[in-house]
Amino acid sequence: MNATERNKETARRFLEGMAGDFARVIAETCAEDCRFITMGTTPISGQRGKAEAMAAARQVDGIFPGGMRILIHNMTAEDDRVATEAESFATHVSGKPYHNEYHFFMRFRDGKLTEFKGYLDTETAAEFFSG
Repeated sequence: MNATERNKETARRFLEGMAGDFARVIAETCAEDCRFITMGTTPISGQRGKAEAMAAARQVDGIFPGGMRILIHNMTAEDDRVATEAESFATHVSGKPYHNEYHFFMRFRDGKLTEFKGYLDTETAAEFFSG
């Protein structure tokens, strides 16, 4: 498997990891200096490091006890970059369904994720993630 295909596999594993123990998947697939960037201007927007992302992932596990299923529609990779179109499905602890659509841009080094940039409806996400 070449580096580009390995990066796609890691990207898929990372995204599918949202359905379970997401903090563990972050620990396993991300470089220590990984940056997580959520576009927009809502309370959930901004840049975070790996430790902050793992803490947020633990909160996601509590907000969506059944996990968040990510459906990958398209994935394109070249060199150290992987771009993915996807959507998520989950049920909030209140019973309210959550759905969002995404474009994820990921960068890799030596098979580990070093940058994860998410474009999504941050207003919908903020409603669920920031109370």
